[in-house]
Amino acid sequence: MRILYGTGNQAKLSAMKRRLEELGEIELIGLRDLDMEIPHVPETGSTPLENARQKALAYYKAFHMPVFSCDSGLYFDNVPDEIQPGIHVRTVNGRCLTDEEMRDYYSGLAQKYGDLTACYKNAICFVYDDTQLFEAMDPSMESEKFLLTAKPHSAIRKKGFPLDSLSVDIRSGKYYYDLTEQELDQVAVEDGFLKFFERILRNRH
Repeated sequence: MRILYGTGNQAKLSAMKRRLEELGEIELIGLRDLDMEIPHVPETGSTPLENARQKALAYYKAFHMPVFSCDSGLYFDNVPDEIQPGIHVRTVNGRCLTDEEMRDYYSGLAQKYGDLTACYKNAICFVYDDTQLFEAMDPSMESEKFLLTAKPHSAIRKKGFPLDSLSVDIRSGKYYYDLTEQELDQVAVEDGFLKFFERILRNRH
């Protein structure tokens, strides 16, 4: 099955490709693989699932092929509600931040409040055709809790995942940059996404 992943983020596309390879039935492409004009989709939802649905439906309408989109929100333990990122991970005070600005902003939060215990809550919406839409925002799609620290890793920055330079795996104490590719894919694409596509493929057979 050839499926469009509605993202222009090549790092996210690569991570999802590697995770879905084990299913053996999905050929995944991204928005940059299309020689077509990409519509701008405003994300005006109040939850990750609403944003994922908006994007998937817009891309299906534009390209008429099976497409899914994902969205996520970042949540911290024990911080004031007014600085809780939620779905506005990259947008602060109405402004979309660059990768470097994101690192500076969240590093500053960790300096102020101490290492932040964090979690991503993720959602997915898959539009197969005009009559079939599948979506989920399950606990199985949430990331494991991790620490967001004030001191960035000294390694080269990885485009597309700016907060990985501040993110520390709680169990191993390693920065995400020091995890193996397999461990990092597990962090980037939770098992819930794999199970989501397994269910869809089972239902098609």
